[in-house]
Amino acid sequence: MRSYVITAAILLLSAVPGLAGDAEVRAAQSTIDSQLRAFLADDGALAYSFAAPNVKRIFPTVESFMDMVTNGYMPVRRPRNYAFGKVEQSSPTSIIQQVLITGPDGKEYEAVYTLELQPDGTFRITGCSLRASNTLST
Repeated sequence: MRSYVITAAILLLSAVPGLAGDAEVRAAQSTIDSQLRAFLADDGALAYSFAAPNVKRIFPTVESFMDMVTNGYMPVRRPRNYAFGKVEQSSPTSIIQQVLITGPDGKEYEAVYTLELQPDGTFRITGCSLRASNTLST
């Protein structure tokens, strides 16, 4: 029940006018969703394909990327569930997307993704910061 309430609140928060265009938001969210689903399916190569070139320079192999995610971002690697939150377009080609995640430990986290529009017209993930959520459990 609680996750439905959180999801409804997030949907209301993400419907703020004047932010990124609907098509851009959907494309960015699709990229994040696809990567999270790839993590859950243990498809490292697919998950890595959603990373932007700057991330791939730091983690030049699927294995190094997956090690980083597994060791530092377990709620992202194995979310129990997740929902999109606030979004903003920081430039015509950059989107910042909040994702509220319930981690494998049952705790709630906030992941803030940055995405950049690539020359091929796709959004790729340039970074993700993760922190424990400030929401109160009931």
